[in-house]
Amino acid sequence: MCGRYVHPDAAAIERAWHVGRDNSNPFGGRYNVLPTTNVPTIRIDPESGELELTTARWGFIPHWWKNARPPQSTINARSEEAAAKPMWRHAYRHARCLMPAEGWYEWREMERLDRETGEVKRYKQPYFMRRPDSAPFCFAGLMSFWQAPDASASGLSCAILTRAAAGPVAEIHDRMPVILSDDAHAGWLSGGLADPVRVAALIAECAQSTFVYAPVSTVINGRVADTAKLIDPIEL
Repeated sequence: MCGRYVHPDAAAIERAWHVGRDNSNPFGGRYNVLPTTNVPTIRIDPESGELELTTARWGFIPHWWKNARPPQSTINARSEEAAAKPMWRHAYRHARCLMPAEGWYEWREMERLDRETGEVKRYKQPYFMRRPDSAPFCFAGLMSFWQAPDASASGLSCAILTRAAAGPVAEIHDRMPVILSDDAHAGWLSGGLADPVRVAALIAECAQSTFVYAPVSTVINGRVADTAKLIDPIEL
């Protein structure tokens, strides 16, 4: 599961992955990326065939969707099921993308003593997951272009592929995003990779699990805060 994450600003993404934007409007980094907001994605431009940095709605809408209201619960796609499920299977074969990030948040239910009442109360403690060197990386994503039936809205949307958690982050949550090695990015974006068996093999061979975590402030539990302090480690 990945329900909130941190993404770099446009300049950092361009430097890290040697990619240009599809427009001249820069965007800043965000420390509290929420579902259904527009997020940076890297894809192969279908017209030019070149690597492109663009934005897409985080919350996948398949190209065949006919309802005016977008589908629910489509920010993540389980990699073990994506090849077969109608929601994901076309994108899994033909419309993959990369979603730049600096880390993501997961929550663990914990208990603490209320000093005023003496009660033991349960709460959700957030943790921030990142690379040991804090360098940016990319989630493996699925992408779709959708247009409303009445043509009132259209645009790109995306979802993060997830897998069973591995490495230290498995201590906090049983799922994690699929994060491919940098060497696998070109293969992931390649239009020549359409066989779902080969897509699954790329995930199995190149998925990274060397991530670390630290507890952070429960301020992230709200939807408004968006500052660098959100990822500062705290003592429990």
